Amino acid sequence: MDTIGIDIGGSGIKGAPVDTAQGTLTAERLRISTPSPSTPDAVAGVIRQILESFSTVAGPVGITFPGVVKNGRVLTAANVDPVWAGFEAGTFFSAKLGRPCTVLNDADAAGLAEMRFGAGRGINGVVILITLGTGIGSAVFLDGKLLPNTELGHMEVRGKDAEDRAAERIREEKDLGWPEWAERVGEVIARYAFLFNPDLFIIGGGVSRKADKFLPVVQGMVKVPVVPAQLQNQAGLVGAAIVASESAST
Repeated sequence: MDTIGIDIGGSGIKGAPVDTAQGTLTAERLRISTPSPSTPDAVAGVIRQILESFSTVAGPVGITFPGVVKNGRVLTAANVDPVWAGFEAGTFFSAKLGRPCTVLNDADAAGLAEMRFGAGRGINGVVILITLGTGIGSAVFLDGKLLPNTELGHMEVRGKDAEDRAAERIREEKDLGWPEWAERVGEVIARYAFLFNPDLFIIGGGVSRKADKFLPVVQGMVKVPVVPAQLQNQAGLVGAAIVASESAST
C-alpha cells in the first residue's frame, strides 16, 4: 500500500505517494513554495493541500524537516522559521492533519532511501550522504545503520558554516560558475573525508541531476569514491514514507 512522503525544504514543500516496497513514486510529486513566514500552522496548511491532492491515499504520513529531530521533536531550525526550535512537530502534525505523522531529519530520510534502493544499496563500511540545496544536509551510515542528526553542514570551513560556503544556494546567490562552486564543494567533502574516512560519498539534492557539471572536480579533490544519488531529489520523499510505513506497522 502506498504511503505519502512529505519533504519540507527552505524554498519548497514537496509531496507524493510512495510504493515503499519498490522505493518509487506512484504519482507525480507536487511542489508548493514554502510559506513565509514558515510557521507550523502555515506549513501544516501546505501539507494539507498536498494530502488533499492525493486524497485516495490514506494512512500514515512521513515528513522530513531541515533540522535535528528527535522522537518527533524539532531541536534546530537553520533554514526555516526559528519558532520550530523545540517544537513537538510529530504530535502537532498528527493532530492537525488527522492521521499518524512521523517526522525526521531530511538528509537522514534521503540517506535511508539511498541505502535501501539507491547508490548505497549493499554497501558496508561508512557511507556518507551529503545533500546540497538551501543548506547542506548529511546522513552517516555504518554497515547500513544510520547515525541520526549529524548536521555536517554546520561544520566550520574557512570561518563559516560549510553550507554558507558550498550549498547550492550559495552557487546561485553568488552566481558562481560550476568549476568554482565545485572547488568549494570539494573542499568541504575533503574535510569530511579527513575526519570520517568513509568508504563512499553520495551526493544528493536536486543538483545531483547535474552531477556531470561538478562531481569530476570534486572527485579530483577526494580519494574516496563520490557518486550522485540515484533517487536524486526524490530520496527524501521515499525515505520519509518508508519510516512512516514501518512506524505504523510496529
